[in-house]
Amino acid sequence: MTKRAFLAARRPRWERFHELLDRFDRRSLRGRTAAEAAELSRGLRELAADLATVRAHGWGERLDGYLNTLLGKGHTAFYAAPPSPVAGFVRYLTRGFPRVFRKNGRFFLVAAALFFGPFFASWAAVAAKPELANRILPAEQQAMFDEMYAEDGALDPDGAAEDGRSAFDFGDYSQERSGMAGFYVQHNVGIALKCFALGVTLGAGTIYVLLQNGLFLGAVFGYAGTSGNGERLYSFAVTHGSFELTAIAVAGGAGLMLGDALLHPGRRSRLGSLMVRGREAIQVAAGAAAMLVIAAGLEAFWSPAPIAPAIKYAVGASLWVAVFAWLLLAGRGGPADVPEATR
Repeated sequence: MTKRAFLAARRPRWERFHELLDRFDRRSLRGRTAAEAAELSRGLRELAADLATVRAHGWGERLDGYLNTLLGKGHTAFYAAPPSPVAGFVRYLTRGFPRVFRKNGRFFLVAAALFFGPFFASWAAVAAKPELANRILPAEQQAMFDEMYAEDGALDPDGAAEDGRSAFDFGDYSQERSGMAGFYVQHNVGIALKCFALGVTLGAGTIYVLLQNGLFLGAVFGYAGTSGNGERLYSFAVTHGSFELTAIAVAGGAGLMLGDALLHPGRRSRLGSLMVRGREAIQVAAGAAAMLVIAAGLEAFWSPAPIAPAIKYAVGASLWVAVFAWLLLAGRGGPADVPEATR
């Protein structure tokens, strides 16, 4: 048998074996069927024989390494103890979520356009004509933002509290910030769940929430800039915004996935389409929720800390790059990709 014929005959079995490994990764021991365990055991024996054939014919180190790695992962899945819930969640965030996100990336792109488009348009419009802020931001909210972001305000590291102490005295800082972290988790995840859940309105509710939040947040940024408080707001938001703003668009994409499942059910009923395709939408929404929890921690402890704006901008820029690198690159490669040299 030639190498080409061998690859043509055996590659489908290797790809099937990797699919089986993925199912084992996603399930606990209780969720694994006897048939799957038997198939995995049979696949291990076949892989061992294939590896012996490759080595006997000297068909290349890359193919040898690919099969050896796949065989090792199979042994781990078959004999190792099941991973802890924490390990499984970390593996999902580092591998599973980025993969399912990229698979449905077109929905994220639409959601990002619906959110960031109005965000930047509203920001630019209010910056050019400050009176437009009155049409989006009620007077009481403008007063609240003035108090928060103004010099000597709540987010000014040099500001003073009513008792004369710095607003960032570290004696009370940890307790106060812990409480704020809980609030941000509740508030931010609530927005994401709303973006996601309203997808069942054929996507109309998701679209409305994305547009509304984009317009509102853009107006806030534009208003702060025209009020002379821009740097305090921008340096405050730049770091946690990498996770928070991106996660809103990710959650919106999950909501649009639900809407698309109802609008284009294919051969299934709409309910059946929602149940099948909704599983991936839930996975995307769960990833967005995790991003918002991270954002809440940053917003509570890092963003308001008395740190030079230049440092916050540098850290924020790094996190923006890291977030998109994670979404676009994490989980690539691995045994799923047969080396080009073996094709």
